[in-house]
Amino acid sequence: MPRTSTRLTFAVLATGAGVFSMLQSLIAPALPTVQHALHTSQSTATWVMTAYLLSASVFTPILGRVGDLVGRKRTLVAVLLAVLAGCLIAALAPDIGVLIVARVVQGVGGALFPLSFGIIRDEFAAAEVGGSISNLSAVIAAGGGVGMVAAGPIVSALDYRWLFWIPVAVVAATVLIAVRYVPESPKRAQGKVSWSGAALLSAWLVALLLPLSQAGQWGWGSPKVLGLFAAAVVLFAVWLTAEARSRTPLIDLRVMRLPAVWTTNAAALLFGAGMYAIWSFLPGFVQTPSVAGYGFGASVTTSGLLMLPMLLAMFLSGVLSGRLEPRVGAKALLTTGAALGALACGILTLWHDAQWQIAVVAGVFGLGIGLAFASMANLIVGSVPPEQTGAATGMNANIRTIGGSIGAALTSVLVTGRLQPSGLPYASGYTHGWTLLALLCLAATGAALLVPARRPDGATAPATTGVTRAPARVR
Repeated sequence: MPRTSTRLTFAVLATGAGVFSMLQSLIAPALPTVQHALHTSQSTATWVMTAYLLSASVFTPILGRVGDLVGRKRTLVAVLLAVLAGCLIAALAPDIGVLIVARVVQGVGGALFPLSFGIIRDEFAAAEVGGSISNLSAVIAAGGGVGMVAAGPIVSALDYRWLFWIPVAVVAATVLIAVRYVPESPKRAQGKVSWSGAALLSAWLVALLLPLSQAGQWGWGSPKVLGLFAAAVVLFAVWLTAEARSRTPLIDLRVMRLPAVWTTNAAALLFGAGMYAIWSFLPGFVQTPSVAGYGFGASVTTSGLLMLPMLLAMFLSGVLSGRLEPRVGAKALLTTGAALGALACGILTLWHDAQWQIAVVAGVFGLGIGLAFASMANLIVGSVPPEQTGAATGMNANIRTIGGSIGAALTSVLVTGRLQPSGLPYASGYTHGWTLLALLCLAATGAALLVPARRPDGATAPATTGVTRAPARVR
């Protein structure tokens, strides 16, 4: 296949990344069904989500860097095979333990995001890179929405195992096409994988994310939670020291200190907190029986349909951002996306008594997600050297996930901290949660405003970190 033919390459990347993004949210609405079918407890069933989160957080930046070093196509195919194996194991899982292991294997697919961005930068013409990254980001964002919308009908019509059988067929076809048609990376980073850096990165990520995801059950003041948080701080400091001294660091901290990179990552952390919390708690809000004084008693399918405006809006705005970015700049799009997130949460705080209001909020937030996802990726790709693309975009995706875990944990404290005699949260818990998310998205807007502006020639001010950068593509 000629190197200049990129449509099939993009289709492979979009399919792989979209399936992984869908797997993030596809199982969440079906957890009660999984719990009943596999005869397990609610606390054990939540590990189906936690294991996936931890695995993706660990493998996304590590395999992004591996792709920079050994070849992005080779790593992409290996990651797709891991996702295929994870889905197959999950579809056949006889008990909850095997399903949790399968989710760990599926989490390897988090590396599809940085690998895909790197392949686009390698293979596409310079004029196509920004728009293609925006389109891929739109697919990634929409994938999560597809999971929320499709889970109910699939489980109702078939069985929860089909949540994995369907991806098995799709990913298997994607692997065959990738092997045949996706070209190998012409550019490689120098050096080798820092396995000590990878181990330390994995350790502090697990020590941070595990208590955030389990604190609701373990208790925020429990020795396990406090001990893991303390371990995360220590391990993070050790990792920073080791990476700074390493000749071949896993994550080049000089790249992370570039003004356009750290400000974009700060916005990703804050916006991720709002985005993932909305995904986690808005369906639960609309499914709450109206006897609680709020909610609509919606089914899983109906709550998914109420999220449909978000799915459509974030896909359309993600695609549109590729057309707008050359004119207004990625910084303006990121700022607008974060501001729309704040607006949506603000509306939700004040008006949530009718289903149409929820649909409007979902649509507005979806517009923000589409713009923010695409602009973050373009800002990172346009600010780092080609050989650092995988590691840098992997860390950006990871930081967004960390923000999501923090936002979901804080919102959970506000929503479930005080319960009615029936065991349902009070309405005030949700309104306080929406207010917090509005403030987080507003802070993300402030971080986006700190992203360095481009000079008229399209370049930023020279960096003082000593990192040689590729010509900037974003303004």
